[in-house]
Amino acid sequence: MNFRHFYLFLLLLLSFPPLVLGSRLEQQRNQFLLAEKLLEKKADRAFLAASETLRDYPLYPYLYYQWLKDHLEQSDRISAFLLHYADTRYADLLKTKWLHYLARKERWLDFLQNYQPSDNTSLRCQYYWASYKTGQSLLALNEAKNLWLTGDSLPEECEPLLTALTLSPLLTSELIWQRFELALMKDNQALADYVQRFMDKSDQLTAALWLQVHNRPQLIQDSSFKQKSDKRLGRIFAHGVDRMAKESPDLALLIWDSEKTYFAIEPAIANKIERRLGIALGVKKDIRAYSRLGQLPGLDPELREWKVRSALLEQNWQHVAEALNGLTPEEQQETRWQYWQARTLRNNQGDTQAAQTIFNNLSEDRSIYGLLAAKAVNKPFKVIDRPVNLAANELETLAQDKDFLTVKELDVLNRKMEMQRQWWYAIKKLSREKRMTAAKLAQYWRWDQIAIITLVKADYWDDLSIRFPINHLLPVQANAERQDLDPAVILGLIRQESMLDINAKSSVGALGLMQIMPKTGKQIALELNEKWQSEDKLYNPDVNLRYGAYYFKQLLNRFNGHFALAVAAYNAGPTRVSKWLPSILPVAADIWIETIPFKETRKYVMSVLSYTLIYQYRIHSNQLNINHLLPDIQPG
Repeated sequence: MNFRHFYLFLLLLLSFPPLVLGSRLEQQRNQFLLAEKLLEKKADRAFLAASETLRDYPLYPYLYYQWLKDHLEQSDRISAFLLHYADTRYADLLKTKWLHYLARKERWLDFLQNYQPSDNTSLRCQYYWASYKTGQSLLALNEAKNLWLTGDSLPEECEPLLTALTLSPLLTSELIWQRFELALMKDNQALADYVQRFMDKSDQLTAALWLQVHNRPQLIQDSSFKQKSDKRLGRIFAHGVDRMAKESPDLALLIWDSEKTYFAIEPAIANKIERRLGIALGVKKDIRAYSRLGQLPGLDPELREWKVRSALLEQNWQHVAEALNGLTPEEQQETRWQYWQARTLRNNQGDTQAAQTIFNNLSEDRSIYGLLAAKAVNKPFKVIDRPVNLAANELETLAQDKDFLTVKELDVLNRKMEMQRQWWYAIKKLSREKRMTAAKLAQYWRWDQIAIITLVKADYWDDLSIRFPINHLLPVQANAERQDLDPAVILGLIRQESMLDINAKSSVGALGLMQIMPKTGKQIALELNEKWQSEDKLYNPDVNLRYGAYYFKQLLNRFNGHFALAVAAYNAGPTRVSKWLPSILPVAADIWIETIPFKETRKYVMSVLSYTLIYQYRIHSNQLNINHLLPDIQPG
């Protein structure tokens, strides 16, 4: 069939009355798909004629946007679209593309007329360049200085503006050095090389030395390094120590302590290096960490937290009390630090009554600290379950909102990625109460992951049917029985790993419900004498659950049945967890968990522990309790 015949065939189909092609909505879906084919073939006249029949279809703005973004010269049509569909996601998308088009065509007045303040760096650069080209050069160049001061590479749209800045007297030597150093702090060597070109010859020699130290921090150990005469030598030395601390904190600490007096180092930079070294020791679980961190002012939340953790590493409760007192008043009220305050009162000051009061208050909390507090006062873990309360027809009303009609149509047409983008756009518009309703709507549509995240965005935590769905229960129970595990353990793991999404894929390539790496899956298949065809096998829920349960049981065996250690190993790997074990004396499980070096793993263990006990409640099981899950950590 040639294109002319194809075009006539499409027009014939579009002319059929609704009764021929089914319901009105089904007819519109067919018309939409046919219009997309015309769009793909760049049959503009036929597309515009076909799309006109879809103006009341939820996906009309999406469809028309697809055409307009390839016809940005159609200013009148674009202006009309932006006016009539301003409350759709596609208005912002189209406007961004149109502004870029106006800039490329150097239609500066049109650009300025249509631009609105944005956090889009490309558009900001083009806005200031438009200002520059229309006579506001000083304003534009002063704003360019703010854009210049970043360690990130800027988009190509910024090049004209930055070129004007580099040719102006406003780009000082100090601004050049600031960006050079910011680039190295971000490990953006390509940018540092670029910035170096704007320096004079003497500064370029200094920058070359700095780049050498950046790539080979051990150069600061050479005797010749100290003999160089350069006012920036102290900063270069500190940068080398900072880089070295990532890989060799002990060596960095030795060099810093023995040689820092040879250099003129600003107090702020010295404090930064002390902070880096102290936290690096804490990450290594080195008990020297507190002596370093304790001398520094608590200027940022991470440093204040690591002071507490480093004191816990020592198990020095006087130091823990000092570190807790160094937290801000707001931080001291957080559940985490309230728990450690109670532990300190009991262990250091012998004030068991005050500790008991705090523990009792915390025992109502669903976090791991609530679990630990309940354990401390011998109370059962209390699960709060308050489902979202909906008025009559509230779900139906929200489902008929035009944003959610668009979401549903994208889902019906299997545009999953676009559907999710539209969902999150729609959610941003809603009040907290409406977001709770939206979470119930997602649950009704069986979009568990979306429902969970939507409820989080509503800042509501008590509807356990949404937050902890029970799917795949039969294969979960079967594999739990096969590996002698509690089903709640597997449910807790898959809730944390994938939010029960069978198609989940992590940024590092872990797949499926239990987020198994293909290499691990292949090894498990070998051990189970199963044929391995491809990594797609891991998207099969039955296979994924079987392999995940088997692997977790292996980790449990490796760590003598200790639940927290096995959970940590599932996230960070068994080799790392073995290195984190105490060397001489046992350590209380709560201290060990709180001092896990990796923030991600620390949060992961805490979440899985809580989720496991919540799932026990959800599936009416009571085999596990916090005492079974968290015995002391024995030396490795």
